[in-house]
Parts: sequence; structure tokens; C-alpha cells
Amino acid sequence: MKKFLFLALAAVSFTFASCESKHEENTEAAADNVEAAGEMKADAMENAADSVRENADAKADAMENGADKMAPAAGSH
Repeated sequence: MKKFLFLALAAVSFTFASCESKHEENTEAAADNVEAAGEMKADAMENAADSVRENADAKADAMENGADKMAPAAGSH
């Protein structure tokens, strides 16, 4: 009887352990998904920032080139 009770308790313990393990796996998978989504969002924001910088640099360069082509002001020699 004691062996049967021990085996039954052991079986129940393994059942709960496997549920805990499955819950842990699901939680870790969800955490990985959150991390991946955050990385994708950060990458998109970095790409957008790079694009803004490149556009600003191109606009500044065009303005400087336009200024270089202007005739010098009188008396600036």
C-alpha cells in the first residue's frame, strides 16, 4: 500500500512538473516574441532616424552649394 501511494504521489508530481514546464516554456516563448518585436521596432526607428539625417545632410549640402554659386557681395574683397 505504501509503495502504491508513493508511486501515485510520484506520478502526480511529474504531472504537475510537466505542466509547470509547459507554462514556463510558453512564458519564455512569449518573452522572446516581445523581445523580437521590440528589436524590430527599434530597427525601424533607427532606419527612420538615418533617413532623416541623410535628407537633412542632402538639403544642407544643396543649400551650401547654392550659396557657393552666389556672386560675392560688393566690398567683400
